[in-house]
Amino acid sequence: MTTLRLRYQTIEFDKTDIHLCTLRDNQEFYDPDGIAEKLGISSATWPLFGIVWPSSLVLAHHICNYETGTKRVLEIGCGMALSSLLLNKRDVNITATDYHPESGLFLNRNTELNGDKIIPYLQADWAEKDDTLGLFDLIIGSDVLYEDSHIELLANFIQEHASPDCKVILVDPGRGRKNKMTHKMASFGFDCVQTKPIHTDYLPNQFKGHILSFSRLS
Repeated sequence: MTTLRLRYQTIEFDKTDIHLCTLRDNQEFYDPDGIAEKLGISSATWPLFGIVWPSSLVLAHHICNYETGTKRVLEIGCGMALSSLLLNKRDVNITATDYHPESGLFLNRNTELNGDKIIPYLQADWAEKDDTLGLFDLIIGSDVLYEDSHIELLANFIQEHASPDCKVILVDPGRGRKNKMTHKMASFGFDCVQTKPIHTDYLPNQFKGHILSFSRLS
């Protein structure tokens, strides 16, 4: 990461501060050994994991005071893992996953930056079924529906790792795939409520997306 230009910032949630080291912007790129390229990540999409996007902020603010209790929580497509870092600060049982080969390195760096315990992490491919993640009671994610092909992959991945009683919270910025995702999740027994975030004064522009709240009871 030494050749990348980085940015340090602090994001406030009530009285909680989350310190982040991110990429300076979405023009950064560093894949000297072609690891990301072999995973199908182009130079244009490589930096996307390393930016705090509006959907990530919406998810983190939504989850900030969410009552997790003893739930086992999974963040999918975590990127900079803002929500994971926030939940980790509350000692929630959180596990983070992403496909990008650098995401785990930044997660460890930011966990240390916040002085907290290491967050379990797995570089996960939604198309693979041989991981050891196990089952979760709450699954969260933001801006994870980039393409139509992601709908079935993601829904199947969630089904593989969802407990019989499970809640799923996905923040979608408005890419036009939320209804297709809702239909697919319904085939796994999940009901869905789509809502607009109420208070988004922490964003520079109006958020046009939705919070998708799925739930299933055994």
